[in-house]
Parts: sequence; structure tokens; C-alpha cells
Amino acid sequence: MPNPTQPRRARCERCQRPASHCLCAHIPSVSNRTRVLVLQHPDEARHPLNTARLAVLGLQHAELWVGEYFHQLEAAVAAARRAMLLFPAPEGGPPASAPSSTPDHEDALELLIVPDGTWRKARGIVGANPVLATLPRLGLPPGEPSAYRIRKASEPGALATIEAIARALAILEPRQDFQPLLQPFQALVEGQIHAMGEQGHRRADKAR
Repeated sequence: MPNPTQPRRARCERCQRPASHCLCAHIPSVSNRTRVLVLQHPDEARHPLNTARLAVLGLQHAELWVGEYFHQLEAAVAAARRAMLLFPAPEGGPPASAPSSTPDHEDALELLIVPDGTWRKARGIVGANPVLATLPRLGLPPGEPSAYRIRKASEPGALATIEAIARALAILEPRQDFQPLLQPFQALVEGQIHAMGEQGHRRADKAR
């Protein structure tokens, strides 16, 4: 347990990282036509390796809501011309796919909703908000393995939330470069590996 007499570590108010490990210098300002709405489980919000916040800070049109049930979600979906859920299709259901419209089409996607948490908790968010079941789903094709080497994935092929958002936006807006969005994530991973030490990282890597 933390010692109550010890002063709390100063934190950056923007990225919520310890002030000594602030990532704000690495956070870009990436233009995105598709607004991103992250629905973050409260447990994930408290996790020190929280990449969803970094993604939202790095995009010009993005928002993060923390909770499990969101009463305002139906209004947000209704206000969008089109909305899509970044989540695999249900088992036995049709495969998720990207919309066929181009970015300049009048029906172009306007809102991408992203549940954030472990797979179990993300599924819980989807189940707790019935409006999400009405949305078409965007599934990501197989690609490069995750660079999230410091956190064990519960599912094969799992990505950090910031990686999933960057790949989804690259599909939806192929003319835009979303690689800069990953800069703070890369700095986070490298910083954690450095803090663990090479030997500790190798042990963690084997345990994955």
C-alpha cells in the first residue's frame, strides 16, 4: 500500500503521466475528418499504460468518455450522418468491413466509436449500450503485430487502442497519414522498456 505520508507524484494534467515522464512533447495534432469517440472503461482510465488518451489528444476531432453505460450515446449517434463501431462482428454474424464511400461522398462516415478496455470489458461496454448493436462494424484486416511489448495481450493479434484507431482511420481516410499519431505510444513503450531494464524486458517478453 502507498505510504500516506509520502507526497504524491506530480502528474501532467494533459497526458496524465507522471510529470517526469510527460509525453506531451511527442503528441502531434493530426487532422481527421472522421470524428473519433472513445468509450473507456473506468479500469482502463486508471491504468498507467493508457493509450486511448494519447490517441484522443493527438487527433483534432476526438473525444474520450469514461464509464460503462453512456446515456448521451444515442444522441451522439443520431447527430452523426453516419456512425460505425470499431469492434469485431459477433460470432456467426457477417464480417465487419470498411464503408465503401469515399471521404468526399455526402454519406461519408462522420463518427467512429471505439470501446476501450480489455476484450471482456470492451464487450461489456458494447452490451451495456444497445445503440451500439445497431451500428455497422469496422473490422481491421490482419497486419503488423502490435508494438505494445510492455503489456500482455489477452487475445492473439490484439492491438493497443491507439494502434487500432490509427489503422482504422488509415482505412477510412487513405489520403491522410496517421503514423504521427503513434509517436507518443512509441515513446511510452521505449520509456517503459528503459525503466524495466533490458533483462526485465526480456523476462516480460517471454511471459507474453
